[in-house]
Amino acid sequence: MRKVILFIAISLDGYIADSHGSVEWLNGQGNDNENVDTYSEFVKEIDTILMGWNTYHQIVTELSPTKWVYDNFTTYVITHNKNQSTEKIRFTAENPVQLLKNLKSNDGKDIWICGGANLVGQLMRAELIDQYYISVIPILLGKGIRLFQELENEQKLFLIKAKHYNGIVELIYEHR
Repeated sequence: MRKVILFIAISLDGYIADSHGSVEWLNGQGNDNENVDTYSEFVKEIDTILMGWNTYHQIVTELSPTKWVYDNFTTYVITHNKNQSTEKIRFTAENPVQLLKNLKSNDGKDIWICGGANLVGQLMRAELIDQYYISVIPILLGKGIRLFQELENEQKLFLIKAKHYNGIVELIYEHR
């Protein structure tokens, strides 16, 4: 069965964006030549992406306004906005928990939960995230958009791998 994987970066104090929604702080403590390309390895096992509207909007308006960077995947954008879907980008108002259950039962590679916090929270409460790939960036933002919201029940994780480079700590956990 396909795995559902959260692959995301956070500040040391747990934010995925600053108080203005910006992610310009997503870098290590030195120059980018010291970074390790874990993304390229990660996406080899992915064919589907789920993201919320705010994540999608930030990608197409700020991070990559001239080119859709996830062309090699089928992306589902959870939104109530009425946008025209394409072959690669599917806008849907379907309940994300039900959508993910349906996708997970189909054949294919793993499914990447790209963001944002609201979507992650819904999927965590339903205990649908199998693995957490979290890159901790060496910055304290103090405020912003928190990745992890309150949960009704604790969720135990098992550390699979940890590594560090350029001040960034990458943690890979599995839901247990």
